[in-house]
Amino acid sequence: MPAPPFDLSISELIWSSRYRLQEDGGESCIEKSWRRVAGALASVEAGRRSYWKERFYQALEDFRFIPGGRILAGAGSARNVTLFNCFVMGRIGNSLGSIFDNLKEGALTMQQGGGVGYDFSTLRPAGAGGSSPGPLACMKIWDSACEALLSTATRRGAMMATLRCDHPDIEAFVDAKRTPGLFRNFNLSVLVSDNFMGAVQEDQRWPLLYPAPELPDARRFPEQIRWRWSGTPLPCAVFRWIRARDLWEHIMRASYDTAEPGVLFIDHINRMNNLGYRERISATNPCGEIPLPPYGACDLGSINLTRFVREPFGRNARLDMEGIRNTTALAVRMLDNVISLSRFPLPNQRRQSQGSRRIGLGITGLADALIMLGLHYGTGEARDRAASVMEEICHAAYRASIELAAEKGSFPFLDSEAYLKRPFIRNLPPDIRRGIAADGIRNSHLIAIAPTGTISLLANNISSGIEPVFDLHYRRRIRTSGEEYREQELTDYALRLWQKMHPEEPLPAHFVTARQLSPHHHMLMQAALQPFVDNAISKTINVPQEVGFDAFRTIYEEAWRQGLKGCTTFRPNPVRGELLTSAGDLPCCH
Repeated sequence: MPAPPFDLSISELIWSSRYRLQEDGGESCIEKSWRRVAGALASVEAGRRSYWKERFYQALEDFRFIPGGRILAGAGSARNVTLFNCFVMGRIGNSLGSIFDNLKEGALTMQQGGGVGYDFSTLRPAGAGGSSPGPLACMKIWDSACEALLSTATRRGAMMATLRCDHPDIEAFVDAKRTPGLFRNFNLSVLVSDNFMGAVQEDQRWPLLYPAPELPDARRFPEQIRWRWSGTPLPCAVFRWIRARDLWEHIMRASYDTAEPGVLFIDHINRMNNLGYRERISATNPCGEIPLPPYGACDLGSINLTRFVREPFGRNARLDMEGIRNTTALAVRMLDNVISLSRFPLPNQRRQSQGSRRIGLGITGLADALIMLGLHYGTGEARDRAASVMEEICHAAYRASIELAAEKGSFPFLDSEAYLKRPFIRNLPPDIRRGIAADGIRNSHLIAIAPTGTISLLANNISSGIEPVFDLHYRRRIRTSGEEYREQELTDYALRLWQKMHPEEPLPAHFVTARQLSPHHHMLMQAALQPFVDNAISKTINVPQEVGFDAFRTIYEEAWRQGLKGCTTFRPNPVRGELLTSAGDLPCCH
């Protein structure tokens, strides 16, 4: 008789309050939820729907593959919701009409369950032209709208705001989160260019500027220079010059004190974009794992590595790589079917998503899987093993997408010659590149690593994404519905399994938690996996409160040198407090 799917009452509560279908008497067990999702995704197949429904169910069963929360909650339901977790919205123009049209589009998207990302760099600086409100004033309008809008029964709207590092309002943007309660519905990230990082290294001056053609009073600025803006060099009015190092320290001080803003290395994002031949990116979804063009969407799912560890904690502990490859192929097909099945809040989102057929397949439970394999998260051996798994998943996903293209056709935006010249594609094995040349490919992008906090808790509290185990025992405050919260004491999945298999035995040294790892170890794990991720990685680098500012700053500089697409840290601070707390700590997390 199969084991019950839930080891923890909180996991069953998460399913019941967030993902269980409530209509028509409701689903009596999560197996029925899996059947619903499998059937919905199989319904768009041209043939053999019963076959694919059963295959999809097998992938979902026992949390082997965990689709994004919107898919789990919405697929197969009659709800007017999107199955995509997040979107990046359209370009915001400087007219009042454009600002409020974009606000309306964002509200409609959040109402259907999608988070939104915006680049506010397109807005004129505050006071420019005599009456420009500036990016931060407009962000307050979005923040108020989001505060009033409960996007689903249990999920408030989430937003990302980005601003260029050469925008004249960048310093005010950097300090925005120093005021408690301001922009509480936004994550903030600075778009940092390679030129800026070079200017920091060389201690050069840095211009704060804005395109002169969009400034009614551009003539009042005594200096104009040609500057790359949205990918195109334009004549720009220089508002003032500052030391690049002063601005960099300003960004780092704010991140050190308040955990925001994060940093997006935007040139590397665009350089490595598989569709760089037809689009330029300037924003991401709210958690940063998917850099997207205007109206792009996140189609997410994660392979649960803990379900593929064989003989855990033993000398012969290993990963079932064949099982991982087979699940990867099924997951690619399932996520591709989401694009065909889903509703879209806006027609532009449908056109963009169906044109590129971007998906974001990732992993979760990495840290627990490493512990079960006898590996310490902070070692080179653990990074090598994690990278080899990510490489297998990446290549299996691309091969599956080529097979899908032969069966169903390539994504419409594909220009095979241009696509094959993109840097990420050039680094793929020869057989994959030959397959793309011969048969095309179904999805422009395939791999992203999301934070997976809630779905990992659903799967019996496995470690989240590629994060290390937060703590072996800890307390978490969980929203169950609306504004209702429940506080729970939790034990890590790998620890519970160890105690079941080895009662009374002491813990091995590789049972390591986030607080026992240096920030450098966090960053190195992200860097080890980035070469096999064509989208991006959502990773929070935990920084102990006692770490000095100079050491903190080097994390971001090393992240840029390592070729990461972004960097986000969290250091406990008076503004944000603690995200989670160990079981013996007070107060509980927020």
